[in-house]
Amino acid sequence: MSMRLLIIGRLNGELIDASRIAMNRGAAVTHAESVEQGLNVLRAKGADLIMIDVALAIGDLVSALSAERIRTPIVACGASADARAAVAAIQAGAKEYIPLPPDADLIAAVIEAVAADNRAFIWRDPAMERVVKLAEQVARSEASILVTGESGTGKEVIARHVHQRSARRDKPFVSVNCAAIPDNLLESELFGHEKGSFTGAVARRIGKFEEANGGTLLLDEVSEMDVRLQAKLLRAIQERVIDRVGGSKPVPVDIRIIATSNRNLAEAVKEGAFREDLFYRLNVVHLRLPSLRERPADVTALADFFAEKYAELNGLPARALSDEARRVVVANPWRGNVRELENAIHRAVLLSSGATIDADSLRTPDGDSLAAGADPAIRAARTAEAVTRSLVGRTVAEVEQDLILDTLDHCLGNRTHAAKILGISIRTLRNKLNEYSAAGLAVPEPGQSRISA
Repeated sequence: MSMRLLIIGRLNGELIDASRIAMNRGAAVTHAESVEQGLNVLRAKGADLIMIDVALAIGDLVSALSAERIRTPIVACGASADARAAVAAIQAGAKEYIPLPPDADLIAAVIEAVAADNRAFIWRDPAMERVVKLAEQVARSEASILVTGESGTGKEVIARHVHQRSARRDKPFVSVNCAAIPDNLLESELFGHEKGSFTGAVARRIGKFEEANGGTLLLDEVSEMDVRLQAKLLRAIQERVIDRVGGSKPVPVDIRIIATSNRNLAEAVKEGAFREDLFYRLNVVHLRLPSLRERPADVTALADFFAEKYAELNGLPARALSDEARRVVVANPWRGNVRELENAIHRAVLLSSGATIDADSLRTPDGDSLAAGADPAIRAARTAEAVTRSLVGRTVAEVEQDLILDTLDHCLGNRTHAAKILGISIRTLRNKLNEYSAAGLAVPEPGQSRISA
């Protein structure tokens, strides 16, 4: 897939060299002289990475991107001796600093990291092999694909794999999380808007449909989309045209749709929460990703990969998992699937000091040993006993309220993560929180818990 790089700054010899290196590495490079010109490029066609001269107002660019919900990562570049400017750029919101004159290997590494998106696709288990085989069979078609599975199973990873195996692989892969964007903003996020079409629409901006033109659009958690927007999405798929918010004429688009959901969309159709005609449009091919519990051969393969990855990232010696540690990771239920396993191995790499990663290094975020709870029978008995003690004498509404607020505390106020853990839609969660706020209860804001608030 061609990585879209936007370079912002006056093209002196050093920036021209950086541009040439990027193009030699397969990037599609666009240039803008100022922050405002750069914003116009992003509004008009998007980008995967921004490289900006450290002398420009990086803070202004970061603020503008945030205000317009453009999530493109920023890398600053400048004279290698200007350490103070480099620190200021990072503090302003740049992800990295690249010294000039440019080092070809460094620029190549940054581009490769963005293009790869730090997501490895690893599988060994026959249960996963069947899904991958079907995905690769349909990849070169134009059929819409619905990917389902529990949170953390790798739905976006397999969507990217399909894109890489498709005839659209040299065109953009664009992802939008339908659950993370409020309903009143999702329409302009998807379809774009004209200047002045609503408060905050400071300029015309293309949406994700136009940004993905020629490539693949991933609609993550499509089940959380408002029914009114579902009608616009159906039209876009059927007629291959979209209407910008405030626009006067349809805009043609050529994209392949992949949608994901961790909910049962067929049940959502029965409940009237999801359009039946849209469901059939999206569900031409269904890829159901098995949970990590259903693919035990993948557990150790992924654990080995993450152990090597995080040792390298943290400048630590590579250590293999001990035999006991392997038994623990295989016995663990991994309710958070690959995401939970990755975090556990990352912690274990940081905690290990011996020749291998031992079982004692495998801990929960709170520091409890995973080894202590590795026996499913013992773990189930302990959980049932604790739950019984805590529930007797309380109403269902009280238990639900505590569960929701405790989960939100655990997620530091992140509504999307909390909803996924609770197994409910983000809309249901917001309704519950509104009820609690109206009743005078403290509800954590994003980035906070009730203790820290």
